[in-house]
Amino acid sequence: MVGKPCSPAPSPLWREWPLALAVVTLAGCLLGKGGMAAALEQPVMLVALLGVICTVILTAAIAIVRHADELAHRLGEPLGTLLLTLAITGLEVCMVAFVMSTGEAKPTLARDTMFAVVMLVLNGFLGLALLLGGLRHREQSFNLQSANAFLLMILPLTVLGLVLPNFTRATSGPVLSKFQMVFLSLMSVGIYSVFLLVQNRRHRGFFTMPEAPGDAPGSEVHSSRPMLFHAVMLGLYGVPLVLLAKQMAAPLDAMVLKLKAPLALGGFIMALLVLAPESIAAIRAALANRLQRAVNVLLGSVLASIGLTIPLVITVSLVTGRTLVLGLDATDTVMLLLTLVTSMLTFSLPRTNVLPGCVHLLLFGAYLMLLFDR
Repeated sequence: MVGKPCSPAPSPLWREWPLALAVVTLAGCLLGKGGMAAALEQPVMLVALLGVICTVILTAAIAIVRHADELAHRLGEPLGTLLLTLAITGLEVCMVAFVMSTGEAKPTLARDTMFAVVMLVLNGFLGLALLLGGLRHREQSFNLQSANAFLLMILPLTVLGLVLPNFTRATSGPVLSKFQMVFLSLMSVGIYSVFLLVQNRRHRGFFTMPEAPGDAPGSEVHSSRPMLFHAVMLGLYGVPLVLLAKQMAAPLDAMVLKLKAPLALGGFIMALLVLAPESIAAIRAALANRLQRAVNVLLGSVLASIGLTIPLVITVSLVTGRTLVLGLDATDTVMLLLTLVTSMLTFSLPRTNVLPGCVHLLLFGAYLMLLFDR
């Protein structure tokens, strides 16, 4: 007997307490500059301060995903998942640009964050999704054309943005000339624009897949509030989060120096905070045997992150005159290329199981080992 679908449930305003928490935390950071400066000199206070800011950012990011998911549910696939991806990726890109353009120069922040996004999503979160989904359902199906379309865009953007700067002749080192930066920026915008046209106009069917008999999409409970409410809440959450990212920059830099941690740790933490809620939603979709949604979310977040971060940080660099380092070192280049090749092999067949999940998690473990063994 088929159960009666759940009717939309009202969303009480008290559920928006993360917004109040983010605003209060931001006000405390802005009004307590002296206390924050003193905390930077004490390791225990420094870790506590950074922990509080990171917790607030993560909590508010989860709320952003909730509102974006409500909009995604009403818009349908693939537009709904695209909105969810752009909401989180837009937040990440704005945070990187804001932190990069203020305070001390951070020439490698954008590079480290983009590389961390690729490693976190294509190895860590994708590996978990494939492993847990395979353990529950043995094999899972997805639309092969969608994964191929994503990877076709991801491969040139990542290689041209993170590998090619090491081999250009106009400049020495892992940087680009102004002309090369403008060209790379325009190319990134062009590639991503063409992809959006294909995804939402010409070939929408590539990114959708009929639900399996046991998926029971009607069992999910959604808010009864209008779309405008959720759209407004996305903006209200985004503003304090971006400003909190700026407040997090100084404690994060101080922690890296005092603990003698790798400089790339800052980009990793920023990527983890922003991408974790969205990626957890993708893992839940894989557990519910909706692997197509997980593929759209995970691969879409990598493509959007690279495609939007490159032109924005290049613009910031050209306007502010700050140096922008994009090229990865030899070790990270090997890990990037290995991850891309493995992802292409993973999505070369229309069904997945636990095996590729284990391989991607192994690569993520290698990335973490190399991150801290420097």
